[in-house]
Amino acid sequence: MTFHLAGLLPLLVALPIGSFAGLLADRLPRGEAVLRGRSRCRACGTSLAARDLVPLLSWLALRGRCRHCAAPIGSDPLLAEALALLVATWAVVVLPPAQIWPVCALGWTLVALTLADLRHGVLPDALTLPLAAGGLVAAWIDGWLGAAALGAGLGYLLIAGAIVLYRRLRGRDGMGWGDAKLLAAGGAWCGPAALPEIILLAALFALAVALRRGLAADAALPFGPALALAIWLHRLHGAP
Repeated sequence: MTFHLAGLLPLLVALPIGSFAGLLADRLPRGEAVLRGRSRCRACGTSLAARDLVPLLSWLALRGRCRHCAAPIGSDPLLAEALALLVATWAVVVLPPAQIWPVCALGWTLVALTLADLRHGVLPDALTLPLAAGGLVAAWIDGWLGAAALGAGLGYLLIAGAIVLYRRLRGRDGMGWGDAKLLAAGGAWCGPAALPEIILLAALFALAVALRRGLAADAALPFGPALALAIWLHRLHGAP
């Protein structure tokens, strides 16, 4: 494993991109505009100044509280920024320079999807569909578009089939259609041969979380974060 100078820029922009990923995860499930309107404190509604939006430093300077009403900001902004930096660092360490930016884009989108599912139980189409399209574009550039398209289609159908079957057997939903679109994106980025491994890894991750939390068999547990982690691990360490 080696560090490439080409990876310096992704590391430099990782924190602000992580901040934006956190904003996407918070606003998209609420149906709020992403590129219009200033950021506001959720507690008092006061617009935040630029000095309150500097990644990492603002949170530390304010000790995790709103400057105006002292309401807790929470650790979500720090988590988004830390995960984005981890994504960039991991990609820079293990990938050749030509693959760093596309895989960072994949990882940063997966961070936003993970946080959206954890916070709101939603995997927004505004993230899953462009992620799938990006995987197809990356595959086209690398010369394996046909396999990527097959992977996307199979990934969607596998989860869609599970959703329909579970609903017929149990009379309720077990997974959401956002999970199907996310696995379609995983198939586009990793190829059809990766799907069994991605599903198995995701199931093991979700099971480990459920056991650790002592959840009942019918308790709700977001599957998107487990899928996102499995897709990320395979894309970095598997063969597309």
